[in-house]
Amino acid sequence: MGSVKALVMTGFGLNCDMETAYALEVAGAKTEKVHLNSLVANEKALKAYQIFVIGGGFSWGDDHGAGVIMAMRLKHRLEAQITSFVEKGGVVIGICNGFQVLVNLGLLPGFVRGGMMREVALIANDCGNFRDQWVRLEANSDSNCVLTRGIGSLELPVRHGEGKFFADPAVIERLMEQNQVIFRYALPSGGTARGEFPFNPNGSVEDIAGICDVTGRVAGLMPHPEAFNHFTNHPDWTYLKQQCEREGKSVPEEGDGVRLFRNAVEYFH
Repeated sequence: MGSVKALVMTGFGLNCDMETAYALEVAGAKTEKVHLNSLVANEKALKAYQIFVIGGGFSWGDDHGAGVIMAMRLKHRLEAQITSFVEKGGVVIGICNGFQVLVNLGLLPGFVRGGMMREVALIANDCGNFRDQWVRLEANSDSNCVLTRGIGSLELPVRHGEGKFFADPAVIERLMEQNQVIFRYALPSGGTARGEFPFNPNGSVEDIAGICDVTGRVAGLMPHPEAFNHFTNHPDWTYLKQQCEREGKSVPEEGDGVRLFRNAVEYFH
């Protein structure tokens, strides 16, 4: 098939659209940034794309809770279009504020396809303050999520004040049993963080950093893959560069975050 088309939504405080669009372009997608108002004005807009991304930022200033107002706007103006997009095989990605939007919208965890039921939450960090740091993540190799194929572990930055994943114990158990947890915060030495701060930066239950729906095509995560689009984005890139050179390895051009977007693009090939 031809080029995979990706839509990165913009507007009302979302502010990671440039990096997200760039990462998708590097991954091989033909990407367009589209304002929410344009989506609302054209009910057929989503039909032209295969990938729909709601990126990070502070939509509506996080008033009334992170992602709440954006979720309500999407629910009341675009619910039918988004539901149809997913049912017809589209990939939806929510990153940080976008993840908060997807859980408030009820698109995640999506136990019942098309149900739009809010069953999980992303609440204030246990530490009581905004966290801007890099974290290690371990991917769930048993998940059917299209984003995590072939990924074992990676490092990505987090930038959030409301990133603690929280839900009823029965919901958490179901997510774990159905392999809908796609990323968990991990220790630098390997193994899950077991709630240890700052490796789990927000106190997320079961160290959950990202989840997907039952189809594996709708996914959300708090860390920012688009912010690791180039090798030099990593805070230790100079050390890692020297390490590569001393071991006779080529220095990579891309950052590991691009791998998630490439997986989404390659899903359609």
